[in-house]
Order: sequence, then structure tokens, then C-alpha cells
Amino acid sequence: MLQAQPQISPRRRLAASVDGLFAARGDDFVTSPVETLELTFEGVPGDVHAGMTRNSGSREPWYTRGTPIRNERQVSIVARDELADVAAELDVPMIAPEWIGANITLAGVPMLSMLPASTLLFFEGGATIKVDFQNGPCRHAGAAIARHLGRDGDTDLALAFVPAAKRRRGLVAWVEKPGTIAMGENVTVQIPEQWIYPG
Repeated sequence: MLQAQPQISPRRRLAASVDGLFAARGDDFVTSPVETLELTFEGVPGDVHAGMTRNSGSREPWYTRGTPIRNERQVSIVARDELADVAAELDVPMIAPEWIGANITLAGVPMLSMLPASTLLFFEGGATIKVDFQNGPCRHAGAAIARHLGRDGDTDLALAFVPAAKRRRGLVAWVEKPGTIAMGENVTVQIPEQWIYPG
């Protein structure tokens, strides 16, 4: 008996643009706006998430916490329209990308957070970033939002961010080809073939 074959969606390209660049220069994950963003094989130099490796945490329960692993979370990418939807659901006036540690905001990609793993982002200036996966929302980002809204210690808001931002929290990615990204730069989004493994 032949096993059912998956339906395969062919690869395709979308056009996008950079409408925000941010870097974290201290010990906190909260970022600050910058005009250009330098990318090396370690990510954003000086950024709290830079490095070829990182220590495993709660997202990797199959390892003892603190185990050195490949850093696939070098760059955080979000979309302002998705953050606006999350803010509306939380009944707050706004969520700024930098409050939750974003490095790049992209415009022009519908449902940015749903881009599949291995999507390539080719920046006009020569840098290339490869998407690892969705960035799972956490209460730490929710607490940062509460703090920036003048509601420091609002645990309810911090926890409510997690379900509200599910599948709208953006993407984590790593640098495949170093370069410098500038505000307003055009981006080619190359989406790979997609299928659901039928196993």
C-alpha cells in the first residue's frame, strides 16, 4: 500500500522593506533604535543575544539548563502590524518593537510570524539572514511591556502577553552572510518549499 504523499507548496519570493533597526547594548534584552545594523557571523556585535553559541534554557528541556548549544537566536525580527494586533488584544495603546528586544522590523510581509523555518532574507546591502523559527512569547517580554507602559509589576499584563502574542511574536534568525543593514533597505524574502510530513 502506497503511503500518502504530502502536498508540496513550491518556493516563492516576497518583497519587503526595513522599517526599524534596533540593538541591545547592555545586559538587558530591551533594544534601542539605530540607523544601521552591523551583522557578523555572531549576530549583532555587542547585542545581548550575540554569539556563535548560547546556553540552553526553558525552550530546550531536552538539555540540562545551561548546556552550550548553537545560537540560532542571534536576530529577532517582528512586524509592527502584528504588534499592533497584540496591543489591541491586550487593550494597551502600543507595543514598541524595542520593548521586546526586536532587532529588525519588516514591512510588507503578511503574517510575518508565520514564515517557515529556513526562509532566507536577502537584504539589498548584501547581508543574508536565515529564519530558524517563531519566537515564542514569554512573560519577561510581557513584564518589559508593562514597565514601559508605566505598569511595572503588573503580573496580569505580563502573563497575558504570552497567549495574546502566540504566533505573532515574530521570528528568530541567524546570520548566514554578514553585512550592514540600513533603514529603508529593500529585502527579498525567499520562502522554501513547504510540506507537512505525513509520518
